[in-house]
Amino acid sequence: MNHLINIDNGGTLTDICVWDGQGFSFTKTLTTPFDLSQCLFDGIEKASATLYGEKDLVRLLHQTQHIRYSTTQGTNALVERKGPPIGIVVEDPTIVDDLRVGAEAEALFDDLIGTRVAVVDLTMSAEDLAFDVVQKVNQLTTDGAARIVVVGESRESEQILRNMLLRKFPRHLLGSVPLLYSWELVGDRRRDRRTWSSILNSFLHPVMERFLYQTQHRLREHKVTNPLLVYRNDGASSRVSKSVALKTYSSGPRGGLEGTQALANSYGLTHVLMMDVGGTTTDVGSVTGGAIATDERGAIGNVPISFPMSNVVSVGVGGSSIIGVTDGRLTVGPRSVGAAPGPACFGLGGTEATITDVNLLLGVLDPGTYLDGQLHLDADRARAAITETVADPLGISVEEALLRMETAYFETMASAITALVREDTTLAAFGGAGPMSACGAARLAGVKRVLIPRLAAVFSAFGISFSDVGKSYAVGVPGATAESAAATYDDLIVRAERDMFQEGYQLSDCTVEWVLAEETPTGDTVATRPYRRGDPVDAGAVQLSLRLDVVAALPHPALIGDSAVEPVDAVSDGVRPVRSAADRVDEVSVYRLADQAPGARAVGPAIVEGPFFTARVLSGWRFDVTSNGDLILTDTH
Repeated sequence: MNHLINIDNGGTLTDICVWDGQGFSFTKTLTTPFDLSQCLFDGIEKASATLYGEKDLVRLLHQTQHIRYSTTQGTNALVERKGPPIGIVVEDPTIVDDLRVGAEAEALFDDLIGTRVAVVDLTMSAEDLAFDVVQKVNQLTTDGAARIVVVGESRESEQILRNMLLRKFPRHLLGSVPLLYSWELVGDRRRDRRTWSSILNSFLHPVMERFLYQTQHRLREHKVTNPLLVYRNDGASSRVSKSVALKTYSSGPRGGLEGTQALANSYGLTHVLMMDVGGTTTDVGSVTGGAIATDERGAIGNVPISFPMSNVVSVGVGGSSIIGVTDGRLTVGPRSVGAAPGPACFGLGGTEATITDVNLLLGVLDPGTYLDGQLHLDADRARAAITETVADPLGISVEEALLRMETAYFETMASAITALVREDTTLAAFGGAGPMSACGAARLAGVKRVLIPRLAAVFSAFGISFSDVGKSYAVGVPGATAESAAATYDDLIVRAERDMFQEGYQLSDCTVEWVLAEETPTGDTVATRPYRRGDPVDAGAVQLSLRLDVVAALPHPALIGDSAVEPVDAVSDGVRPVRSAADRVDEVSVYRLADQAPGARAVGPAIVEGPFFTARVLSGWRFDVTSNGDLILTDTH
């Protein structure tokens, strides 16, 4: 069992990258939103054909140590607000004001919760409180709440409410509207972070739950005993039953950041911006000085959460984002056609226009080679969609509409990265649609160099190859004393031993790291230091938290450092007519990346066809093929 399968599931396409200890095999397949386990198994079966010369799903499954799975389903669900209505039961009504600080938080609160807020008074008698709680929970469900979050001012407050609700609602009824208690999810003293974490986790949980357990069931049908691992947004992986739904949010981009970090170190780059363009979202993060930018307490947009998280911004624009006309102007996203029905040119019933349709009609995409020829694109359907939804509403020709739509798309992309650009910035562009848009967005954002990995089309799945099995804990220490810190240490040891045993590892075989944090009364970190059991504690510390990270190492690939190569002329595979103006079509040289020697060079306009991706090199840009087979694009203007 020497294979590791890495899967990055997107809204439109699902990427599969298999590492056998020596090299990578990879493929892509259309996401099947009606049953996400279907595209997972379809992709693994396609990968087996690449490995063995014929499809043999069972053989590959039984030769695999782990399947590590990442998904943008949670990210997309939150961007598009596709999830269960949430209700909250709170002890202190002022928490609502705390949760609505900032325009983004206010909008998210209105969309996920709205008026479904119940306030309970724990000073009431037990009998009156029980009656009041039941009435208010019933009212929340009547108002449409499909999930309920209970937020007490202390663990003890929540325990009182929990005991009452368990007595009053039989488990089989309570289970139909799940309740989540905030202190059980995370022991964060800062209540806005703890509450938002609970709300978002409740919103994302059903998106993940049905699919992951269904996938595990199908694996058992194939007599696969190794557990499916969920890849998390902190860069580690864990079993489905040991994973928190919120930690799947932006997990795919974390894989992209891990891959970006590996490339930054390989090429000696000081500042790399990641632009991961999927079907529904574009994810932006950074690697500075070889380190991934990570927040100790993360945020989703401007909404604070309690868990560490890589600093990634997800923008609602991707290869399947709808480009339309609103009040006489072009808009790009955040709505997406996804994989079903997909862009109009997929021929699966889509009638909305996307950048994929635009690039097909501009000539950037070859209808016969898309997804390495696995999906033929329909230009007539693309033209009909753009005519009806953009050209006619604006009163312009289709040709003019294509150019305006492309410009609007570049501008939307550039707006996601401009504020992060430095003089030494390199833009790493990947995902299925990233290489097509990189030059246009980079020039508007002031970036002079773009790196397109050879594995750009499956790069986030490739990045998951650097993941280990891991668990993280952060627990408040009750009382700022050495004795209480040691007692908390002992409790965490017991939890970690149990959890890692369930993952299939002994704690003694894992790497552990302990950190003691001094915190303000509201839970904000003041200082941190490494901790060993029995260490003295600063008597002046107001509050303490103890954090534990446990890692069971898995095999990782090693990237070879880039080496200097002599420039040679790139070998063209022909030309392709590409529209550059409403009344002008240019013959643009096409290059196949697999045919180019290290050092191959050419100037734009040009098109480079890679495995499962098309890179567009605009006029004024030059491309160079590195010793590792990646593309470096340089703006020579």
